[in-house]
Amino acid sequence: MELFDLTGHVSVVTGGNGGLGLGMARGLAKAGSSVAIWGRNEEKNRAAVDELNALGKGKAAAINCDVADEGQIEAAMAATLEHFGKVDCCFANAGIGGTGLAIPDMTEDAWQRVMTVNTEGTALTYKHVTRHMIERGPNEFGGGKLIATSSGQSIMGVNRSSNYAASKAAVNGLTRGAAFELARYNITANALLFGYYETDLTAQADPKFAEWMSKRIPLRRPGDHEGLEGLAVFFASRYSDYITGQCLPVDGGLCIS
Repeated sequence: MELFDLTGHVSVVTGGNGGLGLGMARGLAKAGSSVAIWGRNEEKNRAAVDELNALGKGKAAAINCDVADEGQIEAAMAATLEHFGKVDCCFANAGIGGTGLAIPDMTEDAWQRVMTVNTEGTALTYKHVTRHMIERGPNEFGGGKLIATSSGQSIMGVNRSSNYAASKAAVNGLTRGAAFELARYNITANALLFGYYETDLTAQADPKFAEWMSKRIPLRRPGDHEGLEGLAVFFASRYSDYITGQCLPVDGGLCIS
């Protein structure tokens, strides 16, 4: 086997039709993994699948899924198994940004929507993926890999983003709990605390925010999407088997600035 060869491997990437998720999906496909993209936007789903299949290695398929709805998660998992027969790795990447509200202005709806998608969506995705992984048992790729997209905001403060920060801090706690509970099944769980990347989500922010971030990041630049490819392959592969329960900042040094 070549180093980091994922031929025969199957990955789920929620929210994998754009941004960070698509960047990670590219790396997985290039390494030979088949990829199930779970996303809400059918047009973006099709474009992502066409791009991944054009790489000529692992196969890709798109499944419509809103992770805020457990019924859709359950159906997406069933469709993935019908299409690919198994799931070796799950990148729980689907998420939404905060509402830009200060704490005194926070509403119940603004709080609940972010928590439902970012935290509950990740937890329920893991629920249905790990049921399969446990029932199937270990194979040539191990028992299973869970990788959550978290955020540097979960460990550092940012104005008018308390609901988003709280949702991602909860994902960190979920990661540690899952790692401890699922280790007996040879399933690992880790979270990637991403810093500032140029995506559709960050494009919605105040332009001054990007300027402020570029000055605060020690490496003085946003994250590069090409770098996401190797990161995803490492965490999907057997070479990360002894890493679990970790919340790793991927932020150009932002969290230490």
